Formats: sequence, structure tokens, C-alpha cells
Amino acid sequence: MEDCLFCRIITGEIPSNKVYEDEFVYAFTDIDPKAPVHILIIPKKHLKSILEVKDGDFEYIDAMIKAAQKIAAEKGIAADGFRLVFNTGENGGQTVPHLHLHLLGGRYLEWPPG
Repeated sequence: MEDCLFCRIITGEIPSNKVYEDEFVYAFTDIDPKAPVHILIIPKKHLKSILEVKDGDFEYIDAMIKAAQKIAAEKGIAADGFRLVFNTGENGGQTVPHLHLHLLGGRYLEWPPG
């Protein structure tokens, strides 16, 4: 989708600090980090939110989780723990209408989140 911020990041039209990429996902550091490690993991297929995921799209969700595991290990936060978050819709805190998974870690994360 040409007017989507994250689609434009995937294509390289908008620069990002890439930390991981495979055939299904692209991951980069968040420009407004909420933890020492804050990575966004996005599917290369444009899906507006988790509500648009259909039966044929679960390979993207699987790839997002696998990417989170790899990145957490590479960033050294897997042993101490980390948080994965899908924000959905305005009240859920989603600000970009492209499905994305937040990987947060590197410090103790309070609960509830806010």
C-alpha cells in the first residue's frame, strides 16, 4: 500500500534502523523507544491490524513470533524477559494502520502498562 508508512519503510523509501529481515517480516528500532530495547516487527504483507488476519495470513504471525525470539536472543534480553505487544485500534494504542508487534525489553516492565 503506497501511502502506508510501514510499507514505505519495508521498501526502503523511508529509512529505518533495520535489525532483522526475512521473506515474511521486517524489523527495525522504534523511533520513540519505551524501553532500552524497543523493536517493531512488521509483516511484509499489508494488514491493517490483527483484526484483518485471515487463515492464509498466519504464516506472517508465525514469522513475527520467530523473529521476536531471534531478536530477543541477539539483543541479550531473552534470559531476563521481554514483552510482546500488538496494539489494535485507537483505544488499543495503535497509531500506524499496519499490523506491528512491539518487542520491548532491557529493563523491568511495569504492569499494568498504562
